[in-house]
Amino acid sequence: MSYTAFHALVKRDLRLFFQDKRAVTMSFVAPILIGSFFGYIFGGVGDSRPPSKIAMAAIDRDGSAISKRVLAALSADPALDVKTRGLEEARDAVKNGKLSVAAVIPKGFGDSATRAFFRPDNKPEIQLLYDPSHGPELQMVRGMLMQHVMEAVSSQAFSGTGSQKTIEDSQRDLAASGLPPNDRQTLSRMLESIDAWNQRQQAGLQANPQAARQSAFSMPYTVKEEAVTARAGVQYNSMAHSFAGMCVQFILFMGIDAGMMVLMQRRTGLWKRLQAAPLSRFTIIGSRAASAAIVAMVIMLVVFGFARVVFGVKVEGSFAGFLGVCLAFAIMTATFGLLVAVLGKTPEATRGIAILVTLLLVMLGGSWVPAFIFPQWLQKVSFAVPTRWAVDGMDGLLWRGWGVHEALAPIGALLAFAAVFGAIAVWRFRWEVEGEA
Repeated sequence: MSYTAFHALVKRDLRLFFQDKRAVTMSFVAPILIGSFFGYIFGGVGDSRPPSKIAMAAIDRDGSAISKRVLAALSADPALDVKTRGLEEARDAVKNGKLSVAAVIPKGFGDSATRAFFRPDNKPEIQLLYDPSHGPELQMVRGMLMQHVMEAVSSQAFSGTGSQKTIEDSQRDLAASGLPPNDRQTLSRMLESIDAWNQRQQAGLQANPQAARQSAFSMPYTVKEEAVTARAGVQYNSMAHSFAGMCVQFILFMGIDAGMMVLMQRRTGLWKRLQAAPLSRFTIIGSRAASAAIVAMVIMLVVFGFARVVFGVKVEGSFAGFLGVCLAFAIMTATFGLLVAVLGKTPEATRGIAILVTLLLVMLGGSWVPAFIFPQWLQKVSFAVPTRWAVDGMDGLLWRGWGVHEALAPIGALLAFAAVFGAIAVWRFRWEVEGEA
């Protein structure tokens, strides 16, 4: 092997690589930006950022001292953003993805939970309405709710007149129960011991009002969970979100390929030949956009058709609304590809920038990582990108049960982005690269 030839070829390849400043920049910027994004979202070493708050609603149908204390504790929890809603309003908010969980405290909860603290039967039931795509948040709310309910009920059961009344009611219920005599005597002695312990506890609390109360008694309530989907009996299919996110991502890549093809056609002189024909730039750009939109629409229909046949992904909402969102996204993708074409100078330099922009759009849109785990400020910012509207719109129509009315917002947003991209494409349209002969 000739060392001189080898050295010359390596040197040539490196020189060609570093001559394209945009491509070189993207080679370093892309992994840095994407790595920084995921590192920020999931938190790095020593990350002191406050976690994103879980949006939930609390419906208090009891109004007792215990239920009010539970709601106050939930509202003060730094991990929760508690909103007061009516039951139907909360259900609609969960269905539309505006809330993760809604907790319904039933009437009579305070008295029932205090009595159930000493008995395993007749426990009140707290209903949790939840967004099935927010499973981890549901578990967090369950844990926080258990903590705050136990604190409120134990405080009522082991303090002052509340404790005395609870013990008296429990002893009266015990006397009227059908338990065997030995069991009644055992439980009665337990209640008497609790009363004696409570008196000592009260004496200690006078000296230390902040003393914590511990209890190893029965959980004083049960939980009924209900996943809020399109309608009763419709189960959440996680494949719906997966196909929505990946369809958005790869349709955008198709748009980049369409833009690259236009750049290649300009390089080969096709645009100059078209300039000689009686064709306006509006005709040329419109035809390119229409063909790209048709291809994008066909791809989406095939992809979701496969998801329907193989994974049972159904359009539980308005089918017309779903087609409208798909069509609006296809048009937006076509104009995005044209924007790439008219702003780019060469295919080599433009491809790297276009791919980076597409990856950022996909990440911010929630295709890779659900948008609800973003920091709150980033969740708001993400609505400034078209992919967030596309993913949310497809989710809403696939399994949330949106009607045509709800679909109008994502359709309108996507068409607005398409109009902006298309206007810029027409404005910046050039028959040849600036500086060409």
